[in-house]
Amino acid sequence: MAVKALIFDLDGTLVDSLEDLADTMNHCLGALGLPVHETQDYRMLIGTGSRELCRKALPPERADLTNKLLEMNLDRYTQHCLDKTKPYPGIVETLDELIGRHLHLAVLSNKPDNFVKLITRSIFGSDRFEMIIGQQDGLPTKPDPSGVLDILRRMRGTPEETLYVGDSGTDMTTALAAGATAVGVSWGFRDRSELSAAGAHHIIDKPAQLLELL
Repeated sequence: MAVKALIFDLDGTLVDSLEDLADTMNHCLGALGLPVHETQDYRMLIGTGSRELCRKALPPERADLTNKLLEMNLDRYTQHCLDKTKPYPGIVETLDELIGRHLHLAVLSNKPDNFVKLITRSIFGSDRFEMIIGQQDGLPTKPDPSGVLDILRRMRGTPEETLYVGDSGTDMTTALAAGATAVGVSWGFRDRSELSAAGAHHIIDKPAQLLELL
């Protein structure tokens, strides 16, 4: 069956946001007098939502500060989420080619919904994606497939006609649970072994390879 829709993860897939995420969290940890992490360490901490990121960033014995750190982190990230965040090379050109082929595009992320919409629209404009969805009340986060299925219902698509594109095992699990084709990207925050272990149907090394899958 021909591909008619592509749903993308955001962080580590469409945009390189690692430095802004790390800088924000480290600033907040420092303000609390707690140890900070190397920027590259955040590759393994990101991907399961803001609350989980805060929990993982804290020393185990200071889990009681999760809510406080979350509040601080969200407040600061609001002001700094676009300081260094940028699209990966080739992403914009590939998106435009996909649009030119009349494919339906959407974004689904575990990042809070307001940030997902702000970052996506600021970097890619308001007309490249038909739907942009982040973490919000009433919608389970990935790897639950509800977000994918909700997007497809509203775009009148089917999982069999859809590529879900992401950089983590969580993304691959989400795609498989929804019945979509799982496409892992090697340029993101996780490595190929995680993508393979999670059951990726395809792993690509540059955005233009998406066009070959069509």
